[in-house]
Amino acid sequence: MGRVQGKVALVTGAAAGIGRAAAVALAAEGAKVVVTDVDEKGGAETVDIIGKAGGEASFLPQDVADEARWQEIVAAVKEKHGALHILVNNAGIGVGARIFDMPVEDWRRQMAINVDGVFFGVKHGIPLMAESGGGSVVNISSVAGLQGAPGLAGYCATKGAVRLFTKAVALECAQEKMNVRVNSVHPGIIDTDIWNKIPQGGTSALQSDLIPEGANTIDAGALGEMAAPLGFAGIPADIANGIVFLASDESRYMTGSELVIDGGMTAR
Repeated sequence: MGRVQGKVALVTGAAAGIGRAAAVALAAEGAKVVVTDVDEKGGAETVDIIGKAGGEASFLPQDVADEARWQEIVAAVKEKHGALHILVNNAGIGVGARIFDMPVEDWRRQMAINVDGVFFGVKHGIPLMAESGGGSVVNISSVAGLQGAPGLAGYCATKGAVRLFTKAVALECAQEKMNVRVNSVHPGIIDTDIWNKIPQGGTSALQSDLIPEGANTIDAGALGEMAAPLGFAGIPADIANGIVFLASDESRYMTGSELVIDGGMTAR
């Protein structure tokens, strides 16, 4: 019997990286997984991986910054499965730039995906979860939601918002006896494609500190060696294991908590 056997899970940003690992891990533990992402090819690949492993999954295209689409997604989950028990708000982007150089368009887009996307997920997903008898929301924040980093001020702002938003929503759900727990996960340096997608510009402290001379992307492995006391970067499965724990009844007495998985970065 899987740890989330028979439960229905919705995972955003599940076309790759942490989202894909979470979807695969939840399916392996018996959940019926709804995979969403703007990357339709990657989303379909995630569903295929789950299917080949004997799990059950389906894909729906989604821009998490679009509230109307959130309403459609939740309605589709209800129509197909009749319930929702696990919501993993994972979709996010990282924009690396000195705050003095950051275009307001980048600031707003990052906020829309990383913060508004979590807000919409909670706003529209939790009522169905409560209607389904309860469940668990896992919001993916970051160590950047716990401490500052030069060149990532905008990103830190979004992940710090997710951290405290999670706590407030957890208390609202508890106050209203909804039987829905809400927790955040704070990954450290995890070797995913997000590092290749962080736009670099100018003389960003992020760029000068983390990108080798002549390269145009961040080396997550080298960064993990440098920044994590354990001396290496994590992999998506490290975070997925924590997500499964929070999604399962093993964490039944946890809500409003922060699960930090960072190789010791914030222990200093």
